[in-house]
Amino acid sequence: MLRTRAKYHLGQVVRHKKHPFRGVVFDVDPEFNNSEEWYESIPEDSRPSKEQPFYHLLAENDQSYYVAYVSEQNLVADYSGEPVDHPDIPDLFGPFEDGHYPLHFQLN
Repeated sequence: MLRTRAKYHLGQVVRHKKHPFRGVVFDVDPEFNNSEEWYESIPEDSRPSKEQPFYHLLAENDQSYYVAYVSEQNLVADYSGEPVDHPDIPDLFGPFEDGHYPLHFQLN
């Protein structure tokens, strides 16, 4: 059984090490869980190991908002204190506070 520990948590703001975007973690896969086509589209010399956590991010850059799927090795924590403006954030999280977004919990 594979045991991994995610470095980043839900609601945390992170940024990509190589590309100019930041985002909010909204899901974590303990190891790669996307299509082979997606993986093969990454240049071979830049492909991350599949045996590490991968993060789903509500991401933004200077031009747009989108969902990103990023390996742990390509992320760093963002300590800027600046919120992320992705329009889907209010669907999953409460207001930005103390550098992160608290999860919404709905009880049925």
